[in-house]
Amino acid sequence: MNEFFNVGQIVNTHGVKGEVKVYPLTDDVNRFDDLKEILIDDKKAEVEWVKYQKDRVIVKIKGIDTMNDAEKLKQKYIRVTRENAVELPEDTYFISDLIGCNVSDTDGFNYGDVYDVIQTGSNDVYWVKGNKEILVPVLKEIVLDINIGEKKIIIKPSGEWQDED
Repeated sequence: MNEFFNVGQIVNTHGVKGEVKVYPLTDDVNRFDDLKEILIDDKKAEVEWVKYQKDRVIVKIKGIDTMNDAEKLKQKYIRVTRENAVELPEDTYFISDLIGCNVSDTDGFNYGDVYDVIQTGSNDVYWVKGNKEILVPVLKEIVLDINIGEKKIIIKPSGEWQDED
């Protein structure tokens, strides 16, 4: 399991006092309100304040006090430790924990590993790469068990839910 999570990417400076403009990489952009300590290049940094602007977050980092200081942070990721990550509801997982999980069905057929998770709005879809690629809709009747500790996902056999052309 990943011990660190990217929650945003610094995309630009903002103003002349060292603020940075951040593209959020989290489902809940307001989670920035709770950030006190972050990591940039695996170095701890303290958040002084946060404000919101359309689809971006403006962050003031302690010790970054000029536009030139902020310029050096462009394209870097803001990370948090697992202990500072948001608490997830039951049966919900971090995408980074799902990527790399092995997917097999109840008959023992191995499809491969989760390459990516596609967020569609109605339900997520696991993009699984193995001998061939398969897209698995994340629905309770298809995805039967997820064990992040063992990096295993059990699904119904694809013939039972997939359109065979």
